[in-house]
Amino acid sequence: MSIKVALPSMVAAYLTVIVVLIGTASAATYTNHTVGGPPPSGWFFNATTNTSSTNYSTWAATRTFNLGDYIIFHTNTNQTVVQTYNSTTYNNCTADYSSDNDTLIFNSGATVFDQPLTISVPLTKVGPNYFFSDAGDGVQCQRGMRFDIKVGQGLGLPPSLNQPPPPPYTPPPMAEPSPVFQGSGGGQGESIYNGVERMGGRVFRVAVIWMGLFGLGLVLIF
Repeated sequence: MSIKVALPSMVAAYLTVIVVLIGTASAATYTNHTVGGPPPSGWFFNATTNTSSTNYSTWAATRTFNLGDYIIFHTNTNQTVVQTYNSTTYNNCTADYSSDNDTLIFNSGATVFDQPLTISVPLTKVGPNYFFSDAGDGVQCQRGMRFDIKVGQGLGLPPSLNQPPPPPYTPPPMAEPSPVFQGSGGGQGESIYNGVERMGGRVFRVAVIWMGLFGLGLVLIF
């Protein structure tokens, strides 16, 4: 004998909601986006054909980008990676006149060409983000080394990327110079000037003593 158990419609609906939420949570994760696809593809410029090795705008158009994701550039020191939020900087293919507030330039500091390089760029701002290489005085960008994306909110920034910026550096105040009194005195604001004056072919030594406390002056000539 078999027993059939019918679940109430409310319980069935509740279980359905749980399944949907689990599926949504598993789908909403942070993603690493490898530019141009996995190696040997990457962020490269073909100097022989004078074109980019991949249509990066087409690659970017097929993906969804959110806060906390990373853009991974497998490249070498023949290219640069510039990230900007300024469309004018992007369209001009140069970071020469950009602001520090809206443009970042990533490089290894190496001065030798053809050195392998991997650059990971976090997405930390919602809205348009622009990427290009300004190597060759902007020629690489003009010949296809560029793409733009739109970054969504997603899960928001993870704690590792959601730190407040450090406070601006403030130099310590300059110490006030201490007053310097020449000569000896009795601690009453006394100062002494000693000098030599030449009068009528004779040399006179002049000592001027000011007593600051009493406002008196005494001139000695000898």
